[in-house]
Amino acid sequence: MNATRRWCGLLATSVACLLVAACSNNPYPSEEQNEKIQYAAFSEAPRTLDPATAYTTSAHVITANVYDTLLEYHYLNRPYELIPGLAEALPEVEQLLDGRTVFTFRLRDGIMFQRDASFSLNDNDTDSRKVTAHDFAFQFARLADPAVNSPVFENFASITGFRAFRDLISERRQADEAFAALRIDQQYEALGGVPGIIVLNELELEIVLDQQDLQMLYWFAIPFTTPVPWEAVVYWDGEEGRERFADHPVGTGPYTLSVYDKQFRYVLERNPMWYGAMYPEWQAPGAVFPTDITQEDVEARRVNPEYAGRALPFLDRIEYRRERESIPHFNKLLQGYYDSGGVINESFDAVIDGDRLSPAMVEMGMALDQVVSPSVFYIGFNMDDPTIGRTAGEPGRLLRQAMSLVVDVEQYLEIFSNGRGVPAQSPIPPGLFGYDDAYSNTFRQVDIDRAKDLMVQAGFPGGTDPATNEPLKLTFDTGNTTAQAQLRYKYFVTAWRRLGIDVEIAATTYNKFQEKVRTGAYQIFQWGWVADYPDPENFLFLLESGSARSATGGPNTANFSNPDYDALFAQMSDRPSDDERLRLINEMIALLERERPWIELYHLEDYILRHEWVLNAKPMGLSYPVYKYRDIDAELRSESRETWNQPVRWPLYAIILLMVAATVPAIRTLYRERQ
Repeated sequence: MNATRRWCGLLATSVACLLVAACSNNPYPSEEQNEKIQYAAFSEAPRTLDPATAYTTSAHVITANVYDTLLEYHYLNRPYELIPGLAEALPEVEQLLDGRTVFTFRLRDGIMFQRDASFSLNDNDTDSRKVTAHDFAFQFARLADPAVNSPVFENFASITGFRAFRDLISERRQADEAFAALRIDQQYEALGGVPGIIVLNELELEIVLDQQDLQMLYWFAIPFTTPVPWEAVVYWDGEEGRERFADHPVGTGPYTLSVYDKQFRYVLERNPMWYGAMYPEWQAPGAVFPTDITQEDVEARRVNPEYAGRALPFLDRIEYRRERESIPHFNKLLQGYYDSGGVINESFDAVIDGDRLSPAMVEMGMALDQVVSPSVFYIGFNMDDPTIGRTAGEPGRLLRQAMSLVVDVEQYLEIFSNGRGVPAQSPIPPGLFGYDDAYSNTFRQVDIDRAKDLMVQAGFPGGTDPATNEPLKLTFDTGNTTAQAQLRYKYFVTAWRRLGIDVEIAATTYNKFQEKVRTGAYQIFQWGWVADYPDPENFLFLLESGSARSATGGPNTANFSNPDYDALFAQMSDRPSDDERLRLINEMIALLERERPWIELYHLEDYILRHEWVLNAKPMGLSYPVYKYRDIDAELRSESRETWNQPVRWPLYAIILLMVAATVPAIRTLYRERQ
């Protein structure tokens, strides 16, 4: 009898397990199905979430939602428009007679940090506290601190005393052990902070620049300049089981980071201490949905006009799950388990019909957003190299021009990106001041015959190096060893082979590649840049001498140095966007066309799929958070998931019948033995 019971128990258990497996393939708990949760994916967790050092788009999706800034961007307006954030208004700007610029900000009174254990360091037994101007001054001191090693130090070097503060604190730490042992905020206070960051009172902050620098305003809309509590930096030190501050952000934004599992998921939760939630009566620009909604956005289903003037945010939670591969990510998007995402190359033709969604996608209720981001991708030449750089003189310039003439970027985009991308003629992308849709770079039009003539003029007829009487040998250094990346690199190598040039691909790890670029041990490379802020200065500075990678560690990876370009840049960078600024920009672009430190490739174009239950999803283009403006129709999502993911039960029934058929004879045998 015991054997019979065991058989029956096994059968019952197996059937129960199969029934559970057949019910749903939903990866989320059933109790979440009607909650306002945005589901998204990430492939690799960011290295750091410290707002002084985080400088990647993967980090920005967290930091820009956890950390608020003095200014932010209007969600809907294009061109991009700055609006007040933590500041009551845009700053007062004063131009002093000695050439200095002064920005004066007044903070909103009553802004609080999120609740956090670090505030136990205070004596008032609280888990939060009010934000003051001192918290901004503390963060600016961190940006200057060499121990923090912020990658944007140079961008703030125009602040009065910024460089001097860096040198002073480094010297004091080396010379005075007692000073070095002080708490970090006490060190900054002992030195008086950065001289150009002046705390007038708890709610007023003055920022003094040594020169006119109107583009500095954009940096006040990036988390680098967010208020940071000294308590969080001190408390979250990685000691005694505590996390590091780089993994435990403490901010003032609309969301807090409640779960941070780098290998699996991270979760952003509504912040009840956010000023928009605590003070809805303020009707602050960054805390309500814009009312100036265009008919174009409504017709494109990017914005629901019924949200105009409503208090933010609408989502209760944003949940990111790790997806290492693009195909599973895309499949889950089609199943409704992710709310939006890109279009993978493998499924492009099934999803996109011409420049529109396929009928199947339309039937699913999908929407497609096409947005050209303020970005530029390019092939660069190391201008310090004796063969292709400035010391090669006219032959080097002609060689670069010839190599530029044979790279067909339109064909490249068709082969590798399904045509997504706008061929670049200059560093400036569409949508920014200085971009001219009619401009045609004479060295970005494919012309093999002209390129061969230039090779002859350069002294390399048929690609032959006269020093060796063999094909000219160059090296294309890369930081990606994947098979897909190698195919992309070989496309360029094949194009240059048409000129007789022998270009070797030197693929290595990204870190080793970065080291080669830092030390100047490279000739040709491929790179890209996505704007920090929407201004032509943020692209044209990539070729300014003061930003040369080998000399300063800056983003000028081509090490381009031209005194005429530098002089034009100095005049252009601080000007308002007027006719004179446009003239200067055009001169700079003409100079780059001739000198060819880059072969401009394309401006990134994203195709973003989103389900119809995702409301208010106008893409920004910039790496900028929009989650507080989004909403989810959770009921529609739940219904769609159920329709699209009906379990296939016939295999279950077949297995049950087989199990019964196999079990009944055994039960009969046992029964007969008992008789």
